[in-house]
Amino acid sequence: MDRNLALEFVRVTEAAAIASSKWIGRGDGKKADGAAVKEMRARFNQIDFAGTVVIGEGSKDEAPELYQGERVGKGWGLNADKSARYKMDLAIDPLECTDSVAYGRYNAITVIAAGAKGSLFSGPDTYMEKIAVGPKAAKVIRLDAKPSENIKRTAKALGKKFSDITVVVLDRPRHKELIDQIRKAGARVRLITDGDVAGGIAPCLPESGIDMLMGIGASAEAVLAAVPVKIMGGQLLCRFKPKDEHHLALVKKAGYNTAKIYSVNDLAKGKQLTFTATGVIDGPLLQGVRFSDPTIITHSIVIRGQSGTVRYITTHHKSKM
Repeated sequence: MDRNLALEFVRVTEAAAIASSKWIGRGDGKKADGAAVKEMRARFNQIDFAGTVVIGEGSKDEAPELYQGERVGKGWGLNADKSARYKMDLAIDPLECTDSVAYGRYNAITVIAAGAKGSLFSGPDTYMEKIAVGPKAAKVIRLDAKPSENIKRTAKALGKKFSDITVVVLDRPRHKELIDQIRKAGARVRLITDGDVAGGIAPCLPESGIDMLMGIGASAEAVLAAVPVKIMGGQLLCRFKPKDEHHLALVKKAGYNTAKIYSVNDLAKGKQLTFTATGVIDGPLLQGVRFSDPTIITHSIVIRGQSGTVRYITTHHKSKM
């Protein structure tokens, strides 16, 4: 891509973050999500590109969504042929951590991962078992290994003691046994109520204090996290883990199975990849939206595959937004 569309996508995530932040603590996640979806769709359609949503959040939770297969961008109009060079796959979550916004909890972002047509994994909106680490441990983890073995290998790769390893895990009943095993191995557990996109990226950021992500989370979030993890040299391994027969049917209908293990190179191909996110509520990746009359302040991150750059952007908006 000749243009750095990731920087144009910042305007999309900023608008979605501001819209959803107005619902923080109001107890209505669907309205927060709907506000983010509406803004994201509108802003996408102001950009001269031709994007297709290949995986996104929403359907498994019966929430508002930009649906899989939806086309966005001005490039699908009369000038579609001229915009062919800007045809892109999109993995999106207009509001990652909807419940966190609804109840005023920690960690929520709006997020877009993008790549050239055919570069991003396209699959059903369901669940996956995951493990993610940063660059130094990228070659030593195994999804089928016991948590204690992965912790041991990661600690050795990082030059740390077991007791110095911190593993981020979604706080869910399904993870009780996993959490017990991590603690028995001597590592620390950092529980998060939502948000394993940020949790998956955090091990690639030394300042985050997170060394690993383990557990079961959404499939869209696996693809979203895989893009920046790949760009920064880390690893994310995952496989489908449907929670019931309905979700298993979705996996089979899409032509997948529950045995195959996917790596970042399966989920995100090539170097023409970008990742853009804006904070809604403070988390391990970004600060949330700040209202300071007469301005609104947003904090975003832009990661670009071709250059390997990681940009942090603070933007002051007029409050009329």
